[in-house]
Amino acid sequence: MVQVCVNGTRGAADGAVVPMSPGALADSAAGAVAAGASDVHVHPKSPCGQDTLSAKAVAAVLEAIRSRVGVPVGVTTGAWSEPDPAARVARIRAWTVLPDHASVNWHEPGAEEVAAALLDRGVGVEAGIWSGTEGAARFAASPLAGRVLRVLAEVTDPSPATAPDTARSLLRDLGDAHGRPVLLHGEEGGAWPVLRLAGRLGLATRIGLEDTLTQPDGQRAVSNAQLVAWALRLHGQDRRTPPGTACGGTDRRR
Repeated sequence: MVQVCVNGTRGAADGAVVPMSPGALADSAAGAVAAGASDVHVHPKSPCGQDTLSAKAVAAVLEAIRSRVGVPVGVTTGAWSEPDPAARVARIRAWTVLPDHASVNWHEPGAEEVAAALLDRGVGVEAGIWSGTEGAARFAASPLAGRVLRVLAEVTDPSPATAPDTARSLLRDLGDAHGRPVLLHGEEGGAWPVLRLAGRLGLATRIGLEDTLTQPDGQRAVSNAQLVAWALRLHGQDRRTPPGTACGGTDRRR
């Protein structure tokens, strides 16, 4: 499985290629799914471009994307979108349109309560376990661990040289991950090396403008669809040449 992470915490400063509005997010998600993505992860935005868990914003984004794609769609519950854990839970309980799944970063305060609120509402939980945090240890001891949809093993090491080793260390810390499927991914300079490692290990992965704005050849990416096409090729699922490369194209971004 290759999940597309269409925008993340990026904003206007990252350029027009990063989708922000519900319509732009839907267009980008549809292009990525057409390119081969089988799952969508999105960060709904407030009118000023900040990540938000508000019911209105979440509903608008989910409805827009679902009008264009037929694959599962998930959202973030990152603490930066609502720092107070109790308020984060209240936001989730107020959602009028539910995502198929939502990521919960296990090292963040209130992770257990947030995950429980999602499970109570029938929303799948992606357990975000970041390298360099206590997430793996907390997840190992969690009574909810066996109920999550999958584990997102996130390598926060941005170095292309060391990110694969950091990924292997994180996977060792996760052990059997309570028997849950593991999706392994990196970010920035570590995104492509970790994606290649995921392919070699037979693990699901993700790619998109949240994790990197560059293609593996160093060129700036122009869309999530382009990154997904690259990912499928490098992950061993597709041998097609990514768009814009067969004739010396210069697709750009980040």
